[in-house]
Amino acid sequence: MSATARKARRYNAWTNNSTLEDYSLRYAPKSFRRWSPYVVATTALGGIAYLADFAIGASIAVTHGVPNAIAAILVTAVTVFVTGMPIAYYSARYAIDMDLLTRGAGFGYLGSTITSLIYASFTFIFFALEGAIMAQALESGLGVPLPLGYLICSVVVLPLVVFGMTALSKLQVWTQPIWLVLMVLPFVAIAVQEPGKYAEWLDFAGNNPGGATFSLIGFGLGAGVALSLIAQIGEQVDYLRFMPEKTEKNKVAWWSAVISAGPGWVVLGGLKQLGGAFLAFFVAGQVGLTKAVEPIEQYIGGFGVIIPAGVVALAVFFVILSQIKINVTNAYSGSLSWANFFSRILHRHPGRVVWIFFNVGIALALMELGVFGLLNMVLGFYSNVAIAWIGAVVADLVVNKPLKLSPSYIEFKRAHLYNFNPVGFGSMLIASAVSVLAFFNVFGDLAQAFSPFIALGLAFVLSPLIAWLTKGKYYIARVDDLPEPLVVNGGLNPAELVCVSCGMSYERPDMASCSFHEGAICSLCCSLDAACHDSCKQNPRDALLTISRRREPVPEPKEETAAGM
Repeated sequence: MSATARKARRYNAWTNNSTLEDYSLRYAPKSFRRWSPYVVATTALGGIAYLADFAIGASIAVTHGVPNAIAAILVTAVTVFVTGMPIAYYSARYAIDMDLLTRGAGFGYLGSTITSLIYASFTFIFFALEGAIMAQALESGLGVPLPLGYLICSVVVLPLVVFGMTALSKLQVWTQPIWLVLMVLPFVAIAVQEPGKYAEWLDFAGNNPGGATFSLIGFGLGAGVALSLIAQIGEQVDYLRFMPEKTEKNKVAWWSAVISAGPGWVVLGGLKQLGGAFLAFFVAGQVGLTKAVEPIEQYIGGFGVIIPAGVVALAVFFVILSQIKINVTNAYSGSLSWANFFSRILHRHPGRVVWIFFNVGIALALMELGVFGLLNMVLGFYSNVAIAWIGAVVADLVVNKPLKLSPSYIEFKRAHLYNFNPVGFGSMLIASAVSVLAFFNVFGDLAQAFSPFIALGLAFVLSPLIAWLTKGKYYIARVDDLPEPLVVNGGLNPAELVCVSCGMSYERPDMASCSFHEGAICSLCCSLDAACHDSCKQNPRDALLTISRRREPVPEPKEETAAGM
C-alpha cells in the first residue's frame, strides 16, 4: 500500500497519555519501568488485601466443616503456587501482561480473545464480591442501605484506577503496613485472651451433616471454590510486567519480588482463608452461621476482644481500606482485559480508561443482583474454566518450551501469530467442556467434586500432546524480519523505531515489519488495522522489507476519538 494513499493513525488524548494508558495493549518499555523491584512487589501484593479470602474460607468451613476446609485450602495453595511461578517469571522477563502472554503460550492472536473474557469475568466477579463485602460494612457501621452501598463502593475506586500504576503504587505502598497490623490484630488478641478457641475450631462442623470429619467429596467441593482464585496470578502479573530488567546487581531483589508478588500471593491468601474459617467459627455463636461468613461480622467479633468500645468503627475502617486496595486492582486489571478483547474484535481502542467504567458497571449490576449470596456456586463453576486456561498456559511454559515443541520466547504481536493455535486454545476448550460436564454431575458425585482438578489435569496433558501432533507449526506465522535499530547513547537508552502508522516511537520489542504499510509498525497499530487482512502472513515472502524503503513524509494525522478512528 502506498504511503501517500493512507492517513496516519492518531490516538485520542487518553490513549496517548502513558500515565493513564499504562501500555495496556503493549510491551511495557524499559523507559517506563522505572520502579524498583520492592515497589513493584509491594504494589502487586497490595491487591491481596481483599477480604473475599475470609469469606471463601468461612464459606468452605461452614458448608463442609473445618477438616475439609483446611485440606482444601492447603492443597489449593500448593496448586496455585506451582502454576503461578512460570507465569510470573515469563511476564516479568518479557514485560507483558496476562493476555499478551497467553497469545504466545499456545492460543494465537484471536484464540486468546476468549481468555480475555475469562480474565475479565474474574475481575468483575471478584470486584462484585469485594464490593458487596464493603457495602455490608457500610450497612453495619453507618446504616447505608445495600443498594446505595453497592453504588458507593463502585464509584469510590474510579479516580485512583484512572491513573494506573503511577497512583496505585503510592496507594498500596503507604497503606500496606496499616492493613497488615489490623488484619493480624484479632488473631493475636484471641491467642492471648482465649487460646483454647484454636483447638475448639478444629472440631467445627458448620452445616456439614457428616460432622467435623474429612471426606473426599467435601474436600473436593471446597477446593473447587478456593481454586477459583487461580486466575489471581493474572492480576499479579499486570504489575510484574513493570519489573526492571534483571541484572547481576539486582538479581536477588528481582527474584524475591517475582516469587513473593507472583505465586507468593497465595501464601498470604491461604492464611487469610484459614483465618476466615477460624473467625467464622469464633463469631458463629453470636451472629449465626449465615452471617458468620461476612468479613465485617468476623472482624467486629475479632476486634471486640481488644476494644469493645468503638469496635464497629474500627472494623468498618479495616474493611473499607481492604476493599479499596483490592478493587482498584480488579478495576485496573479488568480495564486491561477488556481493552485487549475489544481491540481485536472491533479494531478500536478508545483507551484503557473507557473500559474501567465498563468493567465496574458490570460488577455493580452483579452486586445489585445479589452475587454474594451465590458465592459457592458462582466460584465453583467459574473455577473449571479458569483452571483449564491456566493449565494450558502453564503446560506450554514448563513442558512445551523445554521440549522444543513451542518457541523458547513469547511472541505476542499480531504480525507474527496465527489467529488460532490449537495447542492452548484446543486443550482449554476440551478440558473446560469435560470439567463443566463433571461439575453438573454428569459423571457422578466424585467427578463433580473434583471437576477443577479434571480441568487442570486434562489441559496440562492435552497441550503438549496437541503441540506434538501439530509439530508446533501454529505458533509462528512468519519470522520477525524487522532490522534492529541503531544503538543510541552507547546503549544506555533503549533503541526505538518510528511507527509507520501512527508516527510515534517505540522500543524494538513492540515493533514488527509491515508489508501493507511498507515500514515498521507498532503492535497496537498492527492490532487495530482492519484493512490489511493479515496480508503479511498470507504472503510471508512479500513481507520481507527494509525500513529504508520508506521515504515519503507522513500525512497530517487525523485524531482518533473515543468512539473510534
